[in-house]
Parts: sequence; C-alpha cells; structure tokens
Amino acid sequence: MNAPAIAVSRGRTQRLHGSIAQDIGTAILTGRYAPGDLLANEVEFSERLSVSRTAYREAVRILAAKGLVSSRPKAGTRVNPRSNWNFLDPDILRWIFENGPPTPAFVRELFELRQIVEPSAAALAALRHTRAEIVELRMALDLMGRHGLGVEEGRNADRVFHETILRATRNEALGTLASGIAAAVRWTTLFKARDGRMPRDPVPEHAKVLAAIEAGDANGAKQAMENLVGLAFQDIRSVDPRLIDETV
Repeated sequence: MNAPAIAVSRGRTQRLHGSIAQDIGTAILTGRYAPGDLLANEVEFSERLSVSRTAYREAVRILAAKGLVSSRPKAGTRVNPRSNWNFLDPDILRWIFENGPPTPAFVRELFELRQIVEPSAAALAALRHTRAEIVELRMALDLMGRHGLGVEEGRNADRVFHETILRATRNEALGTLASGIAAAVRWTTLFKARDGRMPRDPVPEHAKVLAAIEAGDANGAKQAMENLVGLAFQDIRSVDPRLIDETV
C-alpha cells in the first residue's frame, strides 16, 4: 500500500536530494509512513514532485544509510521496522525535535543512554586525555559561561564539550557515538530552553566534570558526569509536565 504524498521543501542551504530525504524521513518519523509501507516507485515519485529520478534515488540512499528504509531491485523501497532506525543519527534527531515535541518515552530513552555512556566515558577521559583536549574543554566551558545555553553559541560549545570527552576516551567504538550523543545533548538543551531561558545554570556541573578529568580522577569524573546528566533530566522535566512520571 502506497503512503500519502508529501510536499518537498527546498531550503537554500540544502541540496535537493537532502531536502527530499528530510521530507520523506520526517514523514516516516511522524507516522505518515508506517513500517512496512511501500514508497512510490522512483518514476511516480519524481513525477509527482517534479524532481529528477537521480535526486530521488540519492534521497533514498541517504535514508537507507540511516536505517529508515530498504530498497531492493524490483521489490521497491519499503519503510524498515523501528528497530532498524538509527535514532542517534544527528539528522534523525533534528527531524524528530523539529517536528516535536518528542514523546516522553523518547526523551527518557535519550537520557538513559547518556547516563549509561557518558559517566564511563568521562572516567576514561580522566585517564587518557591529552593536553590539547583539556584546552578544548576549557575553551568550550568558557564559551558556555559567556553565552549561556539559551543561545546557539552556548549550545555549540556544550556540544563540543561532550564530543571532546568521548574522543578523549581513546576508544574508537565510543568515538563513533560522539556526534550522536552531542546531537542528543544539543536538541534536549534546545527543547528545554525553547523560550530562550534555561531552568538553571548548568555550567558549574560542567566545570566539576572538567576539573576531575584534568586531575586524572576517574571516579570523580564519573560521579560528576552522572550528576550532570541527572540534573539535565530534572531540568527538562521541570519544563515539560509530560515527563513528571519519567525517571532515569
């Protein structure tokens, strides 16, 4: 069964196939296309949207790389089960939050992931960091304090802070999570500061994490990061009543 037609937005900063991928991906994530749905074939889809078949095929490749669809010759392009979707892909996170609000369960799952990964990553970073990484963390912390997380400059610095810690683990497997974790940090922060204000100043907790990492205190870094993530979840619960009954 074919899913409903969708409109394609053509942002100036996006190439056409990226715009098509975003619109189809958003339709999947918001339930307009359901797992198992067969998308229109490339001829029908390209004619419907007045785009080239090449642009449509490239969009499908983008979505397939994110686990949203599978495309097979003669079988067509079908929406994958949710278990195949890469929810840590920065684009998928952006599409979810830009078409939000996300479900309470999804927000809770992001924080559960962060609570599992980031404290242990901070402990490893305390033991394996380089001097250059400490400098990068200090610069990020300084920018966070100067701008605050209610504005883009502060949120970008926050993203860099968390990405740097994951890189500082010297663990390539953990490093592959860096962009996804950082995107989750950014979008949950943006969500709780959507009125331009933060529930509280999170910079002191970040400073404690940095101090423990710089001191080589693995246990202290782990505990400081556990506290940071826990307080971040409390912040988001304070601005979204739907999360009152959610725990991490």
